[in-house]
Amino acid sequence: MPPSSGGSKPFPNPRERPSFSMRSIAPILSLVLVIVVIVMAAPAFAGSRRFTYVYEVTTSPPGDVEIENSITWKTRKPDDRGFDQVDFRHELEFGITEKFQAAVYLADWNYHRGMSAGERGFSLTGSALELIYNLTNPVADPIGLAVYQEFQGGYHRFESESKLLAQKNFGRLVVAYNATLEAEWEGDGLEERQGEFQESLGLSFEVNPHLLFGAEFVHEIAFPDWSAAESGKFFAGPNVSFRRRNYWATVTALAQVTRAGDEPDFQIRTIFGFSF
Repeated sequence: MPPSSGGSKPFPNPRERPSFSMRSIAPILSLVLVIVVIVMAAPAFAGSRRFTYVYEVTTSPPGDVEIENSITWKTRKPDDRGFDQVDFRHELEFGITEKFQAAVYLADWNYHRGMSAGERGFSLTGSALELIYNLTNPVADPIGLAVYQEFQGGYHRFESESKLLAQKNFGRLVVAYNATLEAEWEGDGLEERQGEFQESLGLSFEVNPHLLFGAEFVHEIAFPDWSAAESGKFFAGPNVSFRRRNYWATVTALAQVTRAGDEPDFQIRTIFGFSF
């Protein structure tokens, strides 16, 4: 499994996963285009993400509503040089209290091609519910902590993703760490199961209020059928974040440092959003 929501997961049998034609995907592509146009035209953002693979501990203020969209392109596996996949996620995020926020992922879908991806085309992965509760503050307390839980359901698929989030702000430098445990069930009776433990680290420096530079690192270990662990996989790369009052965008480029044949050599994730 490449980096989660960070990341992608092995597909179920291509004949079993739902796919759709260009005609049926046209309304979704139109919606994405409209969102991009709105983001580019929006006046400007209060809360923004410094990272795309690492979560921060801070939560949205109560009453705040935010739209986030992410696009992740993965390409070239050591065992499949023709592999390409583009993942899309569309999220509505709500600030509930000073320490608690919830989000709904309306649709997770992708376009894929390559021998390891099955038949070329589009697939709908499912939808998800995300909950984050902040425990301590990364500025006022010795370390900021939060807990994260996501439940995702789709066609013959259910996933639980639990995270412990840690963060410390050193002036304009922010250091964030996530420890993640994923459990996934697939198949007609959800009899196929697997797990993954992932660690991710992010560093971000604020050059000015509108521009931030940093880096992200991801290490993951898969547990097929919750049996013996596979060899660890490591990804690293730079990121950059742009912010204007009401909207923002963050881009991270990761390269696989290890040589796992079933993982992409290179991937770029862009997350952009705006609040109202």
